[in-house]
Amino acid sequence: MEGNLMSGLITESIKLINLLNNQLSVVLLFVLLGSGIFYTLRTKFIQFNFKNIWSAFQEGFTDSDNTSKKISPFEAFAVTTASRVGAGNISGVAIALTLGGPGAIFWMWLTALLGGSLAFVESTLAQVYKTKDDSQEVSSHFIGGPSYYIQKGLGYKNLGNIFAILLVFVFGLSFNAVQANTISQAVSNSFENVPTLFSAVILSVLTALFIFKGLRSIAKASTIIVPIMAIIYLLLCLFVIGKNIMRLPEVFELIFSNAFGFKEAGVGTLMGTITQGVKRGLFSNEAGMGSAPNAAASACTSHPVKQGFIQAFGVFFDTILICSATAFLILFSGVDFANINVSNSGIVLTQAALSTFFGEFGSLFLTVCIFLLAFSSVLGNYFYAQNSLSFLSKKPAIHLIFKISVVLAVFAGSVSSLPFVWSIADLFMTLLALINLYAIFRLQKVLVATLADYRKQKANNVDPVFKKENFTEYGKFDAW
Repeated sequence: MEGNLMSGLITESIKLINLLNNQLSVVLLFVLLGSGIFYTLRTKFIQFNFKNIWSAFQEGFTDSDNTSKKISPFEAFAVTTASRVGAGNISGVAIALTLGGPGAIFWMWLTALLGGSLAFVESTLAQVYKTKDDSQEVSSHFIGGPSYYIQKGLGYKNLGNIFAILLVFVFGLSFNAVQANTISQAVSNSFENVPTLFSAVILSVLTALFIFKGLRSIAKASTIIVPIMAIIYLLLCLFVIGKNIMRLPEVFELIFSNAFGFKEAGVGTLMGTITQGVKRGLFSNEAGMGSAPNAAASACTSHPVKQGFIQAFGVFFDTILICSATAFLILFSGVDFANINVSNSGIVLTQAALSTFFGEFGSLFLTVCIFLLAFSSVLGNYFYAQNSLSFLSKKPAIHLIFKISVVLAVFAGSVSSLPFVWSIADLFMTLLALINLYAIFRLQKVLVATLADYRKQKANNVDPVFKKENFTEYGKFDAW
């Protein structure tokens, strides 16, 4: 009797949360795209300034004093990419195709193209309002993010706390459980004799090894794992695209015709197509959500705008390259994605598509790939959550409990189904984005002044350096 009652309560709770998700998704759609358009125009198309992006990226490799505590701009970029490049790119694209049809890919692209400006803005602001932290727990030397610029820039301590709590839950626990579940499903699909419990134990032990070692080890691991696996995965997808190059116009026609409802998508309404594209695009590249700034703030750089450029590039790398490669792979494969039950992970669909071209090797490779990329996402997510937890409290006992909770979430995610956790995470992800978009809109004067300062110094052929005495009207900047 009690079991039936509990089951009924969970079912009703999921229905209620899904209803809220559907309502807020429409709000997020307009706010996110509107904010992207606003900041694209406000910054004069900053995300397409590839010359400055490349310049900042080159400096990012070396702009560090190599001390044991400081994280370089490139390492901060690798951490954010580690979180972005994972289940969202490989299984999230499959979910978007299944629930929104081929047209959802167009809206993912649009979200990324506009989102590049949001990634620039939020990461630049995170650098402006970052703070020094020499505690043992946070070994990055600098710490910051939306909670910090909400408090220091807007003066809203309580809203900063709410944002931090949401981010700790979403990235530290929920998203990590989802990433672990994706890995577990991939292993189960490729190795029938490998028990789920084995995957859960291995993942939990690896997670514990890295998070108890500190944020610096996560940054170092990300710079190795992410580039190698992402490039190999891209090369395989490019091989498939090359073999089917004559069909490329056909695929583009399919995507664009479904994007605007000119053809029947076969998987829902036009609004459903747009919503899935925007939501999965947000989950994939995180632009505007307020997660990436937590790592961007940790970088040691001479001017906030430099890190903003680097993070803007991350959105293009994530969605325009990785997500597009996955989408083309699935569409070229001919797999009937409309009739595949992807549940909460689309890894089954992506594995089936890769197997079409590479046989059993394709499925096995994707298992290894998703294992490493999704695991790096677990580390990146933990980095974000740890940063926000430090905003709430620096008590060692609380951080120890949190670390244990993360390991338990990874274990639980590996061995169980996650519809309830995923529904809550989806809702909280939307709330995170709405709070962050409100904050960066309110802080636009700070952003514009910081960007103008950078451009003025560049025009004078000077390597831009941020001097806080020139920005006293916008608050205290104790890290500069």
